[in-house]
Amino acid sequence: MKFIYVTAAILAVGAVGYSLWATVKPTVHSATTSDNRNAALVEVMLPDTFSDNAKIGKVGFNKKCAACHGVNAAGIEGVAPPLVHKIYEPSHHGDESFQRAAALGVRAHHWPFGDMPAIKGVTRGDVTMITAYIRELQRANGIN
Repeated sequence: MKFIYVTAAILAVGAVGYSLWATVKPTVHSATTSDNRNAALVEVMLPDTFSDNAKIGKVGFNKKCAACHGVNAAGIEGVAPPLVHKIYEPSHHGDESFQRAAALGVRAHHWPFGDMPAIKGVTRGDVTMITAYIRELQRANGIN
C-alpha cells in the first residue's frame, strides 16, 4: 500500500513540474534586418563535419522542412519555430516526435505559429536522416 502512495506522489509532483515547465515561453533571439518576415529566430553554429546520415538528412531537410523551419533549422519569424532550440532536445522531443510530426502533423503547443500540417512525400527513413541532421546541429549548439 505504501508503494502506491509513493508512486502517486511521484506522479503528482512530476505532473505539476511538467505543467509549470511546459508553460514557460521559449527565449527567442530575433535577427535584426530591415525586413524581419524572413529573419532567423536563432543563430545556429554549424558542426565542423556532419555524419553521412546527417548529410543525407540535410538534403531532405532543405527540400521538405527549410521553407518553414528555416536554413539550418533556425526558424523563421512569423512562420515556424527553430528546431535548434532547447525545447526540441532529445529528452523532451524524442526522435519519434519528429516522425509523428511529419506523418500526422502536430498541434501548436510551445510556439504561437499555429498547427503544423503533415508533410507529404517523406518516409520514416527520410525523417530518420532529417532527425540525424537536426540532432547534429543541436549538439553543435550545446543542446544534448
